[in-house]
Amino acid sequence: MDESPATLQRPGDPCAIVIFGVRGDLTKRKLLPALYNLRCNGLLPREFAIVGVGRREMDDAGLREELGRELPRFATRPVAEEVWADFRDRLHYVRGEIEDPATWRNLAGRLAELEREHHTGGNVLFYLATPPDEFAALARHLGSAGLVREENGAWRRVVVEKPFGRDLDSARALNEVLRRAMREDQVFRIDHYLGKETVQNILVFRFANGIFEPIWNRRYIDHVQLTVAEDIGVEGRGAFYEQAGVLRDVVQNHMFQLLSLVAMEPPSSLAAEAVRNEKVKVLDAVRPMQPEEILQSTVRGQYGDGLVNGQKVPAYRAEPDVSPTSKVETYAALRLQVENWRWAGVPFYLRSGKRLAVRDTQISIQFRRPPLLLFREAGVEHIDPNRLDLRIQPDESIAIQIKAKIPGPAIQLRNVSLDFSYKDFGEQPVATGYERLLHDCMIGDMSLFHRSDMVEAAWKVASPILDLWESLPARDFPNYAAGTWGPAAGDELVVRDGRRWANPG
Repeated sequence: MDESPATLQRPGDPCAIVIFGVRGDLTKRKLLPALYNLRCNGLLPREFAIVGVGRREMDDAGLREELGRELPRFATRPVAEEVWADFRDRLHYVRGEIEDPATWRNLAGRLAELEREHHTGGNVLFYLATPPDEFAALARHLGSAGLVREENGAWRRVVVEKPFGRDLDSARALNEVLRRAMREDQVFRIDHYLGKETVQNILVFRFANGIFEPIWNRRYIDHVQLTVAEDIGVEGRGAFYEQAGVLRDVVQNHMFQLLSLVAMEPPSSLAAEAVRNEKVKVLDAVRPMQPEEILQSTVRGQYGDGLVNGQKVPAYRAEPDVSPTSKVETYAALRLQVENWRWAGVPFYLRSGKRLAVRDTQISIQFRRPPLLLFREAGVEHIDPNRLDLRIQPDESIAIQIKAKIPGPAIQLRNVSLDFSYKDFGEQPVATGYERLLHDCMIGDMSLFHRSDMVEAAWKVASPILDLWESLPARDFPNYAAGTWGPAAGDELVVRDGRRWANPG
């Protein structure tokens, strides 16, 4: 009998998990369901405790009651009472303000108690599930209170949610605060996109299959497309989006990480630092654009009203907490160049947007056309190039488009898709995307997490674009209707290069 994935992995180390922002949406929608799934899969250590830290007056019983109501709403599987009973008894609460020294004394005392009660071995994972403007203060106090000091073989780790700054200067400032409070190998900058199966499978696909690696370069690949399309709007996050925009929210982090996985050189091993070294090299090789090139190689858009799935939806400027004259982009498309030996001359097209035609995240590798058209006499005047699609959501799959002859006496060609879906492995339990990442935090595997130099390398590419966009506000917003594939200029970005978007859906 094949072993299940759970039996092939060891549970996380005994530990206490401290969640700052325990009553927020991230905890209720993602972290708590993910930890529950890990518990059901046997990957959460039996010796664990969860400590929520918040400002509201509450005790352990209050937190247990609140999260007990929320888990069934957001869990990805039915909640078993006997599993939840054990889980619930390991939930604890510490009330306090960030700037109050008593908060940190009380937290230290509670952790010492839980080490004795739950046998956590002194290991602590601190999760900053708060608004980003609190990250620096939390890191400073964790350092000054001695809570991230490692003693007697126990580890202390800190998980930082994105965004990691809002530009290059703020990212550097946050990294400096983290550097003063703890070592870099204690910082886990988390990006839930990297927890998705197809994203993790990119390395396996590239480096475990000898038929692809020899052609994964400029000699055989014409261009690469990365699309992160959403059919939803800002979903009540108007105030956040007014400060972010899609380039900060999705492109600079999620999409640049996907780019680095697609374009990286083979690492010397699968050790975390070997993998991350190669990813940094890719981001360092992306050519920063001068103002004139930014105007030619980037497109921004903002959705107006329109129809999505047959339903009338409002324009971005009509969303709650959004300015009626907002200049914030909800769509961005970039043409990037990775200037190294493997990729010189191969354009990478990236696009992401809200209220697009469908929800889909896809990487498309388009290969060069055959050098000679042999089938003209048979009436075939044009052959579309082969294309490899790695689909990340909503249905994770891999497909390659090839040409085949239709049966019969005449030579007639047809596109045929050779595809693989994760459904081929059988029905898989629905996950939140955080399970693998949280487990990696507990075993100390940093392969899927951002390193400080990776963050800064990504901002070196994104910041000049943001600076120019802010200095030259868009005059044509809204410039695409909800339910379409974005502004016409987004199509023109690739069409003028003699190419077209591989629209999924």
